[in-house]
Amino acid sequence: MKYGETKKVLNQLVADLSQMSMIIHQTHWYMRGTNFLKLHPLMDEFMDEINDQLDVISERLIILDGAPYSTLREMAEHTGIKDEPGSYDKTMAEHLAKLLEGYRYLEALYQKGIEVSDQEQDHSTQDIFIGFKTDIEKKIWMVSAELGNAPEIDK
Repeated sequence: MKYGETKKVLNQLVADLSQMSMIIHQTHWYMRGTNFLKLHPLMDEFMDEINDQLDVISERLIILDGAPYSTLREMAEHTGIKDEPGSYDKTMAEHLAKLLEGYRYLEALYQKGIEVSDQEQDHSTQDIFIGFKTDIEKKIWMVSAELGNAPEIDK
């Protein structure tokens, strides 16, 4: 199967980006406290970026003759990003830490995609992975800074 490993990573990203979108929604809906007025609208921007990545990733999978997951059941069964019920009892820092965890997971998955697409000589997909990994690293930096921490990208 041509680009078999690349297609596996692409479909994994379909599930994980869908889950990450829901994590961001949850943060958006359940946040309360300091910086609410700043962070609430920022979550809209975060959701837009993840949804844009999801569309590009899904379309690239289709271009490679793959079949993206397209049901909630498939997303839930295949995502590597843990979910938990929303709660108003969580602090803003706890909500942001959950986002950071998801972004770190996506960064690692994009890195895997960079490596497998290089091995399979699919440089067009590799370019997508590199660009989106860079975008995710920026989110890691931003959320980490909001939490008073360094981004620690090399971890």
